[in-house]
Amino acid sequence: MKKFTGLLGAVLINALLIHSATAQGQGTALVPLPSLDDFTQGEDGWAFGLGAGVEYETAYEGSDEFGFEAQPAGAVQWRRGDNIFYFAGEALGWRGRRSDTWLFEATVAFDEGREEGDSDDGRLDGLGNTEEGTEFVLQARRAFDSDWRYWLDGRVITGDNGNLGLFGAGLRFGDQNDGTGSELGIVAVFNDSERANRDFGINAGQSAASGLAETKLDGGFRSIGLNYTVRHYINENWQVFGEVLYEHFGSDIQDSPIARSNYEAEVGVGFIYVF
Repeated sequence: MKKFTGLLGAVLINALLIHSATAQGQGTALVPLPSLDDFTQGEDGWAFGLGAGVEYETAYEGSDEFGFEAQPAGAVQWRRGDNIFYFAGEALGWRGRRSDTWLFEATVAFDEGREEGDSDDGRLDGLGNTEEGTEFVLQARRAFDSDWRYWLDGRVITGDNGNLGLFGAGLRFGDQNDGTGSELGIVAVFNDSERANRDFGINAGQSAASGLAETKLDGGFRSIGLNYTVRHYINENWQVFGEVLYEHFGSDIQDSPIARSNYEAEVGVGFIYVF
């Protein structure tokens, strides 16, 4: 993965849009962070955003294979004061702002799992498909001030296939209050043994079928990641967004035969029409 090239591309998109004479979105976002899409433009009631993007990403976690994938983008949202309820693809959730510096979010989402066919080089042959499942996400963000220039983040993801805990911090660039601009975040990820073995473990049957060494992982530190997000209005209705993600795995994960690389990476860009 050409991490520097992807990051440079996102930064250039950001710079070009900042200096353009395009219109900004109307109204104030629930929280002025570009990583949290808000199509309500500060008004109560229904809001819709529909679009698509393309991502260049690893084929699966720990893979050294990369490819392009088209993804839908947007959401259906309903706002009432400091609360937004939303449906976005495979996620149904609520987020609410409290005391101007606290944001809480609860989401039910679908975890697609992993398939043997995700590796074009056959590196998952014999491992079978990992289980699909439902995840429940609880998140809290705490800003240092009401402008959300700096913030802390904590998330718990629990579901059919184990649990994750994420603890991070972020920095927002730009002075817009409409949810556009750019944002840089860093996060440390921890998993329990069930989740670690779902993604990177190899049981006796899988070992015999694949020829890979049997591997059993304990819970604990999983990875540390960086995420850069940019979002801008081209005009009153059109948004352009981009994201660069880099996640570096811990030593236990790297030792798994499934982890052909010590990192996961992704670059994405897309457009959304806000109705």
